[in-house]
Amino acid sequence: MNRTVPALLITLVAAASLGACGGSSSSELTIYSGRTQELVEPLLDQFAKETGIDIAVRYGDSADLAVLIDTEGDASPADVFFSQSPGAIGFLDTQPRLVELPANVLERVPEQFRASDGDWVGVSGRVRVIVYNADEIDDSEVPNSVFDLTDPEYRGRVGVAPTNGSFQDFVTIMRSMRGDEATLEWLTAMRENGVRTYPNNIAVREAVERGEIDFGLANHYYNEQAKAEDPETPTENHYLDGADPGAAILTAAVGVLDTAGDQSENAQRLVEFLLSQEAQEYFARETFEYPLASGVDPVGDLPPLDSIATPQVDLSGLGGGLQRTRELIRDSGLESA
Repeated sequence: MNRTVPALLITLVAAASLGACGGSSSSELTIYSGRTQELVEPLLDQFAKETGIDIAVRYGDSADLAVLIDTEGDASPADVFFSQSPGAIGFLDTQPRLVELPANVLERVPEQFRASDGDWVGVSGRVRVIVYNADEIDDSEVPNSVFDLTDPEYRGRVGVAPTNGSFQDFVTIMRSMRGDEATLEWLTAMRENGVRTYPNNIAVREAVERGEIDFGLANHYYNEQAKAEDPETPTENHYLDGADPGAAILTAAVGVLDTAGDQSENAQRLVEFLLSQEAQEYFARETFEYPLASGVDPVGDLPPLDSIATPQVDLSGLGGGLQRTRELIRDSGLESA
């Protein structure tokens, strides 16, 4: 089994500040979660209550946790990995550290939102959009391609979160569609065009609301959450042309690790629970993400998922490109812009 870990990612793990894990034993199901404690703890507690299974959860950044699991190797206490992004769980799949899920579990989710080898399955989806301030900008003025954002008319008016996992997955998708050279050119042109950088998607959306920038690259649900809290917020989502990498649909995903051992059955029960109607409705209600299991509808006025034009990309391939994507972002100077 391959245990080779890119040096860049090991450095990131060493520098990362991860949530503490209370420790796990053979009687506990240990979950490494890239989804935040505030969001998923109530759901995981509900799983434990309904099943009687004791759980221990370690929270942290998805990419950092994925590399940590691989660094821990066969000694890892992790049984389940719940990732915020397909790139992080895809990295573990390439090592390989995941086991194949049963067909009846995989078939609950459309094929495009699960691993081609069956080693992970999407739980909820988010669409990449351009967020804009409708008080200042008409929807007709928003470009329909991320490649237009390097034009002089958008100088200093755009915000991104280059260290965010969803931005990195988007860049990996661009690489798969246009190649590394064109992607590096775009990243560099964005920096040279005065792009503003932020730590996460929330900060990008808030900067648009403040009028600090006119456009931000983010996931759709951040603005939906903001509008639910304050219907008067002026920010809106602009859905891009389906042939554009900026229109990608990304997934939060879950997989069972090869170190699960005696907890393999319980780990699979957690995967099934996350795809249950109860859990899918929870994600739709609490986050405004798209539920991916069949039979559960999104909430609010979100367009149906199957009505959204999106590039046809294999999400399974994102993990193998994670290191190179981070290198391109770094080489472009975008992280320090």
